[in-house]
Amino acid sequence: MIRRPQSVTLQQATQDSPTLARLTELTADSSARLIAIASLIPAQLKSGIKAGPIDGSSWCLIVENNAIAAKLRQMLPSLESHLRVKGWDVNSIRLKVQTSKDR
Repeated sequence: MIRRPQSVTLQQATQDSPTLARLTELTADSSARLIAIASLIPAQLKSGIKAGPIDGSSWCLIVENNAIAAKLRQMLPSLESHLRVKGWDVNSIRLKVQTSKDR
């Protein structure tokens, strides 16, 4: 008789693996940061911005095109300041334009 491994929920898997638990934590933190700055971003830009990876005190936003990136570059100092006031250790926000092959 072939024995199949029992399936586990995503929550169980993350609890059993420190690496997955950390990845889940970073993903939730990145999403929370985007929510925290959402009120500062013009409504017409919001749909073209996604939360990206966190690397220490640097955070990345993934943007749909160069026009959104250009507008956000102007806003970076205020976005960074807002996050620091909210308690996040953010020294810089990087922008990555998502290319068609990244989608």
